[in-house]
This record gives sequence, structure tokens and C-alpha cells, in this order.
Amino acid sequence: MIDWLIQTHYNFKLLPESLFLTVNIIDRYFSQKQISKWDVQLVGAAAMLIATKYEEIYPPLLKDFVYITDNKYTAEQILDMEKSVLFALDFDI
Repeated sequence: MIDWLIQTHYNFKLLPESLFLTVNIIDRYFSQKQISKWDVQLVGAAAMLIATKYEEIYPPLLKDFVYITDNKYTAEQILDMEKSVLFALDFDI
């Protein structure tokens, strides 16, 4: 998944801090929750969405994350996972 995140980071031309924060969020979330292997990319997309909202001036749109996952997840699923990640981390970004 990290390889996919690096490629996504490169494609969106994001700041290095966004990638570092994304990995940090994923690591802390995985230390608290068990995720099925089918939802690992969903957690990665949600974590990157959170990190880009925090670090970037112009973050990618939600539809960009739906597209980059090859429409494997809907916008609602990504937003639900974003909410789950934020609650699990007590909004401590």
C-alpha cells in the first residue's frame, strides 16, 4: 500500500509533509484497529484525504480519491472511513 501511496502522492504533486502525515495516520490507526485486507487501500485513501486537508493549500477533491482507487470505493465509503480514522485517533492529527 505504501508504494501505491507514494505513486498517488507523486501523481497529485503533493508536499512531502502530506505523505509523511499520511503514513503516520495509517500507522497509528492500524495500531488500534484490525482491518481486512480488502479495506487497506480504503484506509490509505482516507488517511491521505485527511493529511492533504491538513497540509495542502489546494488538496485533491474527494472525487479524485474515488478515481485513483479505480472506483473500488464510493465517496461515501471514503468519508465513512475518514470519520472512523479521525474518531479512532481522537482527532489528534
